[in-house]
Amino acid sequence: MSYNRHDMDQPRFDGRPDSRPDRRGPPRPRNEFDLRPLEVYVDGDSVERAIKVLKRKIAEEGILRELKRRRYFEKPSERKKRKDREALRRKRKSERRVFRPA
Repeated sequence: MSYNRHDMDQPRFDGRPDSRPDRRGPPRPRNEFDLRPLEVYVDGDSVERAIKVLKRKIAEEGILRELKRRRYFEKPSERKKRKDREALRRKRKSERRVFRPA
């Protein structure tokens, strides 16, 4: 097989979407942990109240939980088990809200 000089100038495309020379990799999936700013407004001198509001927003967003989870590598099997546990927890929580015993 012979190559001409134009083949050597261009990087090879082997069929994978991330191997194209004009792309920088696959697009990032959008999920609930995309970067979005947390804003807390301070009214007057109530800095302590603003800190409490910030801590509450961080807890609601799950930022600390996500940071703790990402400290170490999580194997795909562990990730699946964790996601199953979280889904079961959410399901039980929603069932508690719907079926309130009288």
